[in-house]
Amino acid sequence: MTTRFLLRSPLARRAAALALAAAALLAALAPALAAGNDAAVAAALADFQRALGGQQSAIEPAAEQFLKLSQAEPGNPVLRAYAGAATAMRASTTLLPWKKMSHAEDGLALVDKALAQLTPADDAPLYRRVPASLEVRFTAAGTFLAMPSMFNRHERGLKLLDEVAKSPLIEATPPPFKGTVWMRAGQEAAKAQRNAEAREWFQKVSASGAPQAPAAQAKLKDL
Repeated sequence: MTTRFLLRSPLARRAAALALAAAALLAALAPALAAGNDAAVAAALADFQRALGGQQSAIEPAAEQFLKLSQAEPGNPVLRAYAGAATAMRASTTLLPWKKMSHAEDGLALVDKALAQLTPADDAPLYRRVPASLEVRFTAAGTFLAMPSMFNRHERGLKLLDEVAKSPLIEATPPPFKGTVWMRAGQEAAKAQRNAEAREWFQKVSASGAPQAPAAQAKLKDL
């Protein structure tokens, strides 16, 4: 998040795209993240969901809570990835350019660390039958794609999104997760005017029985 971090700035519009991509995923993961009556995680997730939905006042508490959870469980790359995503969102909460840049860079650093700490063991499901490796990479992809061009993260974001969308691990994940990932892949393809590729992704969503199927069918009509 960069030179322009106001809510009506290009960054805010890009952040909205991240919200759309992540909202269904967070909804799918909510029961698992809150498992064991973990009130702290449930509260952090609730604030994060509100922040993604456009409630700016929820960004700060979401970031603070996920940072604390990640610090308490540093071996968990998923919590670190969400902490990074929430921290980056803080850039839209201040008018001070240096603070905007600081929040963006701090958030990206956390996401980078979450990616770096992934190991083959993280291919195993962690929350709600979603492998940690896929969840971290998808969260990173959405965060990078929301960054303005000055951060040079767009290509990395597209690469990570492609890795998740085409991973053999995704077939065993719940429909909400698959639908979220494939919808985002289709949207990015359509944005780049790769309509044939976009059509393939939207058709996969439509045929998957995912909650996003009606939206995918509407997208197919627009191509």
